Amino acid sequence: MALALLCLANFMVIMDTSIIGVALPAIKEALGYSQESLQWVFNAYVIFFGGFLLLGGRLSDLFGQKRMFMWGFLILTAASLLAGLAWNDTVLNIGRALQGFGSALIAPSALTIVMMLFSGNPKELGKALGFWGASAAAGGSAGVFLGGVITEWLSWEWTFLINVPVGILALILSPGLLAKGTRRKGSIDIVGSVLVTAALVLIVYGIVTAEHNGWGAPTTIWTLILGLALFILFLIVQAVKKEPLVPLRIFKAPNLAAGNIALLMLSGGWIPLWYFLNLYMQQVLKFSAFTGGVALLPMTIVIAIFMIAITGKLIAKIGVKANIVIGLTALGGSMILFSTNTPVDGTFLANVLPASLLGALGMSLAYIPSMMSAMNGAKPEEAGLASGLANTSYQIGSAISLAIMVAIAATTTSAQAGGDPTAALNSGFQAAFLWSGIVAFIGALLALIFIRSPKKVGSDISKSM
Repeated sequence: MALALLCLANFMVIMDTSIIGVALPAIKEALGYSQESLQWVFNAYVIFFGGFLLLGGRLSDLFGQKRMFMWGFLILTAASLLAGLAWNDTVLNIGRALQGFGSALIAPSALTIVMMLFSGNPKELGKALGFWGASAAAGGSAGVFLGGVITEWLSWEWTFLINVPVGILALILSPGLLAKGTRRKGSIDIVGSVLVTAALVLIVYGIVTAEHNGWGAPTTIWTLILGLALFILFLIVQAVKKEPLVPLRIFKAPNLAAGNIALLMLSGGWIPLWYFLNLYMQQVLKFSAFTGGVALLPMTIVIAIFMIAITGKLIAKIGVKANIVIGLTALGGSMILFSTNTPVDGTFLANVLPASLLGALGMSLAYIPSMMSAMNGAKPEEAGLASGLANTSYQIGSAISLAIMVAIAATTTSAQAGGDPTAALNSGFQAAFLWSGIVAFIGALLALIFIRSPKKVGSDISKSM
């Protein structure tokens, strides 16, 4: 029951990044967003989620996992109510940012509790992480489907308000299902939290506005430089501070750094896949929001089956490294198919289903071993930090890669202005698919070089299957 609650939390946290996708046109019309500012409905959540995950992991270690899990749900529920009742674009952006902050408290606490629940029984850990991974992947895909259903048959407000009853249920069930967790002494690195979050905001803002302002514009250049400078300052603070947000020594743990890089590259390929695939189906193939959501269900089913029943056995047979490399390569191959086989007059069976299933297979194979690599080497007292770091890598990869791919798509489309607008739009999507595939292939190469696959990990999981 505790694992079911934790997986529900993970499902919600990831779903909130995708559920608003098909509702964006309705939100734009209702609240008066400009075309340029509309992207912040997505980015406000992702940036604050990714930016505060490290702080969430640290707070989880200091004050107890259950306490921060429940505080996170309290904030997420209240923020969802604010977003659903938003009367202008500023209020909605604030609501989305607060949703991201609440999720940043939930995600590392929940993952740490999962690891603690099964730490005494390694045979079951592989299965538990399978359910955990499936809940995340399903949340991303189901968010698009639910967003289509809600937008078409209810209203855009319910893409946010749906969190309220679920959040209340989680708050009611948590005291009885979850143990208090461990608490440790220490201080909170507020300066580090502000620096890393501000750096992420500036870098993503610089990328997403570059297509409008120009990559060579002073505003773009200085925004990116300032973001990078703040990130370097963050690293310096972490190196000299007595109790930093991220003790840099944690990267000495076997595979931890390589696992985080794998997660960053995996999200850098996966998130643009579902984002642009959804746009291709709705804006090029003219699917309705509901039909586009239904078209993503086969991906969700493949991910659930593989993560729960198959990936653990494959890790036992061929190791962590092989699964990550094969998974990222399959994801890259899916993107290449989408970049070359998505015509304006395409069909679901010929041009969407085969490549989407290959992408889902790649995600299923790579996610769990990447997460295991990013978590296994951490000390028990740094479990919250390691889970926060792993989730941060995934969200930062999502935000930065999507911003870059949106800019590439827009630039490619603008270069073909004057011709068929649908064909120009589709060319932009194909360019984004191509470069996202390159990201996945680079991730596979880095995993091949740097990931080590201990035999004992596969052995433990083998016994559990």
